Amino acid sequence: MNEIAVLGAGAWGTALALLAARRGLRPVLWTHDPLHAETLAASRLNPRLPRHPLPAEIRITSRLEEAEARFLLIAVPVQSLGALLPRLPPSGALVLCGKGMDAKTGLLPPELAAALHPERPVLVLSGPNFAHEIAAGLPAASVIASTSEPLRRAVMEKLGGGAFRLYGNADPIGVALGGAAKNVIAIAAGAVSGAEWGENARAALITRGVAEMSRLARGLGGQPETMMGLAGLGDLVLTATGAASRNFRLGQALGQGIDVAAAAAAIGSTIEGIATAHALRRRAAALGVETPIVTAVSQVLAGETDLEGALRSLLERRLRDE
Repeated sequence: MNEIAVLGAGAWGTALALLAARRGLRPVLWTHDPLHAETLAASRLNPRLPRHPLPAEIRITSRLEEAEARFLLIAVPVQSLGALLPRLPPSGALVLCGKGMDAKTGLLPPELAAALHPERPVLVLSGPNFAHEIAAGLPAASVIASTSEPLRRAVMEKLGGGAFRLYGNADPIGVALGGAAKNVIAIAAGAVSGAEWGENARAALITRGVAEMSRLARGLGGQPETMMGLAGLGDLVLTATGAASRNFRLGQALGQGIDVAAAAAAIGSTIEGIATAHALRRRAAALGVETPIVTAVSQVLAGETDLEGALRSLLERRLRDE
């Protein structure tokens, strides 16, 4: 059996395969598209990461049965996760690498995996990591979360090392929430930037975003403290300030008066924050958790209000202590 298989050959999945290859693990990289697999195998180059050829140690396939491994790193978009989970090879721990919330069920990736595969170990990999920097081998840190200390230690030892610092965490729900919610807050931060409302506003929004994430973590059964670590604040700072973030760029476009559909089409890749904003808003409401920023982003994306209206709703909230 393979040690590592990466399911999903987008930028993030390809970067993870390159990371695993540098660790000497000879990973399998799976894509659902046979033509994509054939092209990758022939060119050894993913157009999403054009500066980083795939070494021969990475075996590429579109046959899911060939991706059976001790650890399955699942790097497909979160909105595709529900369709993939029932088709997985029959064994192997599930390492969930996507960041978002399933729009149909309102579940975070580890909740969805546990519902469909209650018998299988589930881990969450998340942190402030842009795919192109991981592919380049630049210094980075991330978190691997599982309630099982031996299991997360095993992944830390396999994938961590060299320029990639991997920390363990016992709160998979909190880590998954951080990866999902930061996408939504990043859209808001991008809108502040695009509308030229100033750095004061963006700093305030990011900080209050952390407060929302902490309340959500508690409501979902995670640990609020997780939001102050790499998978929370660390990932939020990267995504809400980095021009390479698709969610931030979407927000910038909205701030400049471009409509959602046109902005998303121009970016041309999956923008997890769009579906996640609506799912997170509904989940928060069901839990009775106050999320003014998430709600405002969802309302803007749904056309229920404009940016000026969203700003007013935030500034006119009742006075309270921090």
